[in-house]
Amino acid sequence: MRLAIHTAMPPPPGDATPWHATDAATVLAQLAADATRGLTTRSVAERRARFGRNELPAPPRRAAWRVWLAQFRSPLIYLLFGAAAIALALGEHHDALVIFIVVMLNAIIGAYQEGRAERALTALRQQTTQRVRAVRDGHDEDIDARELVPGDVISLAAGDAVPADARVLDHAALQLAEAALTGESLPIAKTSSAMPLDAVLAERSNMVYAGTHVTAGRARAVVVATGAATELGRIAELAEADRAPPTPLERRIARFGRALIVLAAASFALFVVIGLTSHLALGEILMVGISQVVGLIPEGLPVATTVALAVGVQRMARRRAIVRRLSAVETLGSTTVICSDKTGTLTCNEMTVAALWLPGRGEVEVTGAGYAPHGALRGGLDPAGDVERLLEAGVLCNDAHVLAPDAHEARWRAVGDPTEAALITLALKAGLIPDAIRAAQPRRAELPFDAEAKLMATQHATATGARVVLKGAPEAILALCGHVRAAGAVVALDAPRRAALDASLEAMAGRALRLLAIAEVIDDEIDGEIVGEIVGGRGAAGFAGRATLLGVIGQLDPPRAEAAAAVASCVRAGIRPVMVTGDHKATGLAIARTLGIARGDDLALDGHELAALDDDALAAQLPRIRVFARVHPAQKLRIVQALQRAGEVVAMTGDGVNDAPALVRADVGVAMGRAGTDVAKQAASVVITDDNFGSIVAAVEEGRVVHRNLKKAVLLLTSTSFAEMFILLIAVLVGYPAPFAAVQILWNNLLTEGVITVNLIMAPAEGDEMQRPPAPPGEPLITAAMWRRLLVMTPTIVVVVLGWLIFRLDRGVPFATVRTEAFTLLVVCEWFNVLNCLSDRRSALRFGVLKSRWLAAGLVVGNVLQLAVIYVPALNATFHTHPIPLTTALAIGAVASVVLWVEELRKLLTAR
Repeated sequence: MRLAIHTAMPPPPGDATPWHATDAATVLAQLAADATRGLTTRSVAERRARFGRNELPAPPRRAAWRVWLAQFRSPLIYLLFGAAAIALALGEHHDALVIFIVVMLNAIIGAYQEGRAERALTALRQQTTQRVRAVRDGHDEDIDARELVPGDVISLAAGDAVPADARVLDHAALQLAEAALTGESLPIAKTSSAMPLDAVLAERSNMVYAGTHVTAGRARAVVVATGAATELGRIAELAEADRAPPTPLERRIARFGRALIVLAAASFALFVVIGLTSHLALGEILMVGISQVVGLIPEGLPVATTVALAVGVQRMARRRAIVRRLSAVETLGSTTVICSDKTGTLTCNEMTVAALWLPGRGEVEVTGAGYAPHGALRGGLDPAGDVERLLEAGVLCNDAHVLAPDAHEARWRAVGDPTEAALITLALKAGLIPDAIRAAQPRRAELPFDAEAKLMATQHATATGARVVLKGAPEAILALCGHVRAAGAVVALDAPRRAALDASLEAMAGRALRLLAIAEVIDDEIDGEIVGEIVGGRGAAGFAGRATLLGVIGQLDPPRAEAAAAVASCVRAGIRPVMVTGDHKATGLAIARTLGIARGDDLALDGHELAALDDDALAAQLPRIRVFARVHPAQKLRIVQALQRAGEVVAMTGDGVNDAPALVRADVGVAMGRAGTDVAKQAASVVITDDNFGSIVAAVEEGRVVHRNLKKAVLLLTSTSFAEMFILLIAVLVGYPAPFAAVQILWNNLLTEGVITVNLIMAPAEGDEMQRPPAPPGEPLITAAMWRRLLVMTPTIVVVVLGWLIFRLDRGVPFATVRTEAFTLLVVCEWFNVLNCLSDRRSALRFGVLKSRWLAAGLVVGNVLQLAVIYVPALNATFHTHPIPLTTALAIGAVASVVLWVEELRKLLTAR
């Protein structure tokens, strides 16, 4: 009977009765839809005008000027602006100009790198058009899925992606993979019956949702929500509503900037007091004071930070990681916990047969993973044909196919239910030809998988009569079996054999294998009703005991080949991996133990157990929890937030829509590029292009290299800034004129330091990054170890420069010449100091300075720039310099080398 077409528009999302709790006829009535004729062209146009296109709103793209302005949000940038304003007020236009130039350069570099990351991500996303079969004006049409509106009646079949949220009207053996939405790794059987009002998303078996796909069967469904109104859209809104926390680097620079503000104000006030008590002219006091402030601020730090992160972005891109948020590079290096999804991230998301059990042979191991037929059965086929008969039955009671690589896809892939596809792959591994088996024994009748009976049955014609193959849960199949096939003969399933079978099944289940039993019924008089009688119960008593068990197949979603090594690398690096999955707790824990994530008495919690814990109880158990199973998006957020409250720096990896909110809230979100949904990619700050967990670990290693190199740059810049401050302070206190002009300090801090700092930023990994623990989340920008080194480096530079200044002035050398010499000596001290900063342990003499093209080039450029300032007449006036004899320049180089030898002595004593 055809339902009448209603003229009323469908109710707005949220006002209608929950679709899953309503019968199909009422749903059609509420949507003013016709199950047979679909919507009219006019109705479609009206609804599209009301509800819009069936697509998620594009993420707002920030204007280039907004991205550029965002680069100025740093305390150090504010300090630079303050110094420029003071310099401008004092008439030091050159100083102010140079500061502004460097600040603009820093902003341009940061904006450029963020723009490149966004463009790379856009190229990664496949902008293919999805097509869908819909009924319009009584005709089936193939339309663009973006044109769907609520009330459209669509057809779905195996392999189709669900284009919108829809209520199932009728179906045949419909199953969907909903891992991207719910985290459930196994396909979900669907029905058309109304569900309880309080059914959670994963239990609404009469609904199909955008972002999932059909693995088996077919169905007709009526669209109930499109675009942002879908469950996928709501989760995307949840992800956008949450804000990512400041990164560790941002917090450290903020603290460092606040400390510098206080120190700069104190030093300026101190100079004013000293100047007034010494009866110096106010103008001279202010000039020395501004020189002191400018000397204290490491103007090159923002540039060094941006360049360091940009270099990290490029290195990560070569290791298949696209960084969408620049500061995420350093955050990866500070990560202490990685919350990783299981399906598709730690595992292949490809069901694989790992073992067989046969009554006459016992357990048989199967090698290989995924749908590619690479692997074999240990021991091969047996002479009695038991293995071949079992695999043959698995092919017959099966609707799936596996496709070989072609021009469009480089790997083997499944069409249909993953569990059934694994059986096809198993047959191929044994040398069987599935198409030939199906052609030799054509299917006469079938009962698609029945969720209540937990089995599927097919009837086939054979050369000798008929054959029924049954496939399903072991308890359902064994209830029908009175015999087993062993060594080519059919024997009774007696108590000893049943006990051995139960023990074997228990052992296989304990390894987290999903068990599938296969049996057959051979009878020359089997008719077309036998399948219904066996399963439907009409003749269950008469048929019980007629089936012969052929064997049991154990499947799993195998861990990625590289995942165990990647997990081990994380553990060595002091990073705690935690699995957060929508799968069963037992399965998750078994995979976690296989990969080394869980050991000993580590715990696994499911969603119900997690909900029963308050925040204090959860915090108490967090250190031992390695697996969170059956969790929904809000619980993933809670897990991340609980870890952050415990002081952890959390990286969240995932590929599904359900991962998006946690990806945003985590310190760094890592999405999968191939299997990941667009929502997950938009929410993450890093996208792994090859879906390889090993690439995540590689990204962490690169983050640690960036973190270490950035600390080297901070050490270099800070040691020079403090040295400049103390040189000025001590010189004025003891009655000498200021050794440096403000413009000379700016030249050194911005250009000389900028050139040689690149050498530290570009330094390769030292090789032990993943053997060191991660930086503590609350670690300051300058650590205690760095302070100890500063207590050696800074005084050495101060003594060398002040000693030269006093010595030369006492010899009667004109002050203008001595100032040039002291300025040059400070610069050359930095050249030696950059060698000191290459490593906190290894001698600089072991690095092969001339073999490093970046280091050698930096020193050459630094020499050229300094020679230009000293010997180019046009620059002498700007920088208050005078040419000096070459012999004096050589003496300055020898004296400056003291900085290197003192640090080498410290390293030697520390090592001993």
